[in-house]
Amino acid sequence: MPPRISTSGEYFNCSNHYPKEEESPNRFMRTTPSNSYTTSITSTTINTDTYGSCISKISFKVLCGSTSAGSDSCVALPVKEDFADEEDYIKAGGSELLFVQMQQNKHMDQQSKFSDKLPRILGDDILDLVVIGCGPAGLALAAESAKLGLNVGLIGPDLPFTNNYGVWEDEFKDLGLERCIEHVWRDTIVYLDDDDPIFIGRAYGRVSRHLLHEELLKRCVESGVSYLSAKVENIVEASGGHRLVECEGNIVIPCRLATVASGAASGKLLQYEVGGPRVSVQTAYGVEVEVENNPYNLDLMVFMDYRDYIKRKAQGLEAQYPTFLYAMPMSPTRVFFEETCLASKDAMPFELLRDKLMTRLETMGVRIIKTYEEEWSYIPVGGSLPSTEQKNLAFGAAASMVHPATGYSVVRSLSEAPNYASAIANILKQRRDQNMLVTTGITENISIQAWNTLWPQERKRQRAFFLFGLALILQLDIEGIRTFFHTFFRLPTWMSQGFLGSTLSSADLVLFAFYMFVIAPNDLRKSLIKHLISDPTGAIMVRTYLTI
Repeated sequence: MPPRISTSGEYFNCSNHYPKEEESPNRFMRTTPSNSYTTSITSTTINTDTYGSCISKISFKVLCGSTSAGSDSCVALPVKEDFADEEDYIKAGGSELLFVQMQQNKHMDQQSKFSDKLPRILGDDILDLVVIGCGPAGLALAAESAKLGLNVGLIGPDLPFTNNYGVWEDEFKDLGLERCIEHVWRDTIVYLDDDDPIFIGRAYGRVSRHLLHEELLKRCVESGVSYLSAKVENIVEASGGHRLVECEGNIVIPCRLATVASGAASGKLLQYEVGGPRVSVQTAYGVEVEVENNPYNLDLMVFMDYRDYIKRKAQGLEAQYPTFLYAMPMSPTRVFFEETCLASKDAMPFELLRDKLMTRLETMGVRIIKTYEEEWSYIPVGGSLPSTEQKNLAFGAAASMVHPATGYSVVRSLSEAPNYASAIANILKQRRDQNMLVTTGITENISIQAWNTLWPQERKRQRAFFLFGLALILQLDIEGIRTFFHTFFRLPTWMSQGFLGSTLSSADLVLFAFYMFVIAPNDLRKSLIKHLISDPTGAIMVRTYLTI
């Protein structure tokens, strides 16, 4: 029987496996009925030390009420005071925060602990750079910066890589990380409706979380990165112009520059532009399973399957969230299935995603024999850029580097880490050699130079275009989405692949838009024109393109 956590009527199941039929559903149950009233509010913290590793110190309020029939019911709500503002709360997981925390705290026994491999930050000397966050982006930036001779410290919780990563094989080869791919499909396929499928003509790979983690950690070890396992609470300026990274337990680490790479929900350490677009969310619920009647070809990775297997009109909440199936068939009987909502203004609940996936598989005749792992994927997309006038730097999702229209970010972060590290190193070495790091004005100048390297005007134009596309996707129903992707995959290969990989220049994207408009059916053309004229992202895109 998997471990369970019960707190004031709230049920949690922390297993990575489905329960048997007679057991309660493997999900966070919220059972407050519409006619209940609140009778008590309590604050609770679930701690890993007490309940296992499924959840790590989540604070939430438990609201309990009684129905007219006299039965009690409770609901757990995350404590929003733990976040900078409402948008930061949404980036962290919002209403799905407990699932996100369960995903982050999975057991990954093969992956090494940072504290076992990296020397501890001593705090006696002023570090050149502190990187806050230990995901792929943070590790890559720390390793590349230290390789250039900087004294680099890495700070963050000692957690494993838990999300499944899918990548285009050629992109990972270009990064020298092909040995971190554990399975390759020689082509990728898209199903939009009952018409013929679309073959993308590009190999796709599943990244080994273990191998990628060990490779990036190995690079940190070899380049001399030091490490501190701690939560960062604040970054302040010292009298000498350098930064003080304040960690839990009254630990303070001085450095010349601090870069936040702790994920999208970094609002307590970073300032973001005011008045930007509202953040949207891509959610996906996945299972790696042993099955009977696998319907997919083992040589093909299923990038999108938007087909309607149920053949009925979606009702209510379900109709608000068009979804597709993402599938990795690894053997005749072992498959990773993931039901994905590409983007929504409000996160599609994981419970609804799970129900849709199970219904889809049942309708397809797929019978699950054994479940190896569940995944709750939560990716904030869009939103505002960080303010480039602040002294703290950022990288990865914290720097809004997630592709707004696809949710991809790992390859971009890994590919840009060397250039960004080089820019930081050149700025610091130049100033250090000239002994000019003693005034506040110089520190501001350093930060601005680094921000301009990460977000030059050309990158801002590209992002404005992607945000325009994201806003369009958010407005389309399932038929509109199918029409959009039918048109998208008719584009020349260099255009469609460049869009997915963020390699098109702003001028290329204008050509992309023109070509898309020409080959689109009339209904989609009308939607594009209306969207450009009426949606705020259209005006923002035009204004950004015209800014020199």
